[in-house]
Amino acid sequence: MATQVSDRGSAKAPASSAAAPARPKRPRIPAVLLKFVIAVSSVLLVLYLVVHMLGNLQIFFGPENIDGYAVWIRTILEPLLGNEGFVWVIRVVLTAAVVGHIWAATVLALRAKRARPVKYAAGNKVKGNYTTRTMRWGGVIVLLFIIYHILDLTTGTLNPNGEHLAVWDNVHADFAPGRWYVTIWYVIALLAIFFHLRHGLWSAVQTFGWNSNKREPILKAIATGFSGLLILGFLIVPISVTFGWI
Repeated sequence: MATQVSDRGSAKAPASSAAAPARPKRPRIPAVLLKFVIAVSSVLLVLYLVVHMLGNLQIFFGPENIDGYAVWIRTILEPLLGNEGFVWVIRVVLTAAVVGHIWAATVLALRAKRARPVKYAAGNKVKGNYTTRTMRWGGVIVLLFIIYHILDLTTGTLNPNGEHLAVWDNVHADFAPGRWYVTIWYVIALLAIFFHLRHGLWSAVQTFGWNSNKREPILKAIATGFSGLLILGFLIVPISVTFGWI
């Protein structure tokens, strides 16, 4: 007796013959490692900002204090590292932190862009675009500000006075009332740092796994309050000089 094969059965290909979908390539550097680099570099940079802000506030105690602080910070561990050796150690660590921060953030941003062929839905578009613009353009402004700040008050290249270790005179020449546009530029840059820092602190909390639904409002408030106080500590110096308060 002949076996009859139905058209329906013959049209169906065996499941084993179907081509398996290609697996996406696994990135060489895991995303968790990139996020860890961003978090650790952020902590280093924030610690530096806190110390730097406290040092800047020495200007309110007079020229002897702020100029003396500039000398003192360069003579720490002088027998071991030589004059300004400690400062150069800090500069190397900060440079590595900034480079690592930019590199890891750029790689993650490019990966996110490639992995999102479909645009945000209407509900997430505003939030996603706001966060992206804040971190991207805020980061660009911060980087430009760092370069300008180094040329202004570190090397003295762009400073009207530009005398080494004469911090009081350099700051007063820089933020004199006639140079109000420099003060405005510093205010804009520091506001960009505020938004960048606030979001960065919140992201670091998530990266280290310290977040929870219960603690989220408190941690967000702490990130905002800490960033605000830190930036206020920086802002008060140029504003006070421009308005003649010190």
